[in-house]
Amino acid sequence: MTDTPPDHLSIDPSSPYFDQPTLERGIGIRFKGQERNDVEEYSISEGWIRVALGKKVDRHGRPLTIKLSGPVEAYFQTGGEQADDAEATGKDEAEKSDQV
Repeated sequence: MTDTPPDHLSIDPSSPYFDQPTLERGIGIRFKGQERNDVEEYSISEGWIRVALGKKVDRHGRPLTIKLSGPVEAYFQTGGEQADDAEATGKDEAEKSDQV
């Protein structure tokens, strides 16, 4: 797994840009310098995000979204496999020092 998040990602399973393993790892979005937790879809290269428009839904039950343009930065909230390994070894060393 790479440390660079995908250029285009969506949380809608019917979208061609949906990627379950990437979403499980956790993606953080910074839009115009502010953290956003309500992003439905984003594109870094095109410079936009889609956010839900309140609690309104379309006739198929999907949330209505609005496209906002501006600088988009995406990052992984967790470190992935390498960070998991490092955390595990750090915990093992801490347990050994507690036992001594």
